[in-house]
Amino acid sequence: MRASDLSKSITALVEQKVPTFLWGSPGIGKSSIVKQIASKKDIAFIDLRLALMDPTDLKGIPFYDKESHTALWAPPAFLPKNGSGILFLDELNSAPPSVQASAYQLILDRKVGEYILPDGWAIVAAGNRDSDRGLTYRMPSPLANRFVHFEMDIDVYDWKNWAYKQNINETIIAYISYKSEHLFTFDSKSDTKSFATPRSWEYVNNILKTNIASELLIETISGAVGKDVAVSYLSFAKVKNRLPDIQNILSGGDVEYSDEVDVLYALSIGLVSAYLKNKDDNTLDNILSYTLKMKSEFAVMIVQDLQRNGITMESSKLFKEWVKKFSYLLG
Repeated sequence: MRASDLSKSITALVEQKVPTFLWGSPGIGKSSIVKQIASKKDIAFIDLRLALMDPTDLKGIPFYDKESHTALWAPPAFLPKNGSGILFLDELNSAPPSVQASAYQLILDRKVGEYILPDGWAIVAAGNRDSDRGLTYRMPSPLANRFVHFEMDIDVYDWKNWAYKQNINETIIAYISYKSEHLFTFDSKSDTKSFATPRSWEYVNNILKTNIASELLIETISGAVGKDVAVSYLSFAKVKNRLPDIQNILSGGDVEYSDEVDVLYALSIGLVSAYLKNKDDNTLDNILSYTLKMKSEFAVMIVQDLQRNGITMESSKLFKEWVKKFSYLLG
């Protein structure tokens, strides 16, 4: 299930306090989706990495109560006391069975030990699949049956929309548009430690913000996404030296046109990124005017990327001309 659809489904279940489990490969953004849901709903978000916990971390520490002459459990301070939010149990199936048992009580009864989860809180869990070669324990059937299960797929269009909003480096967005298979290169049969995932591309974005020496860049980026992908990406990044003047296009000036595919990918992403940072009706008309002379697939990619980011253009006369020219590609 793609991220945009998952977000809608999980949001609806969170509102009804239905426990949800999100399955997916490492590094594809499972926790990010849940955190974004909490942010959009303006509710709290607590992320618990169960694989790093002991049973007493959830259940609390036992102590003797003098008045009742019984043993009670002192609940952990990190569990919510009031309000509303999402309690995210990450790496649930990587936690030892004893920890899963404590989580089971919390999920089933919304309580563990002396602790009771406030009514305003929903539980969402996540984990890697057994086939992903991570450390996992088989989830007991009674625990699994307490969740609504979703499997997260990787979708390039969803990732691009996210990348635009996060101001990810334009060359990275352009490269993934050009070579979409390099968004995720994890192979469960390979022993390679570095591989491309949405998370590791975010690392590349942060690497590019550093002052690291250019001669060290390839080895550093290789450490995030693997050597082959790093070499391919850095080769593509050099295309920016062959781009037409983007600012000239935005201002409606006379510019050249290119037929080189890698240049067109980089140019398309550059135009969309520039417009999203500085939205203006005249600038939009200038972009539409320029796309009328571009290769059709790139003209469509630019307009669709803008629309996916909430840009409406139906009132523009140039857009009507644009639709007339490219309508055969939109069916």
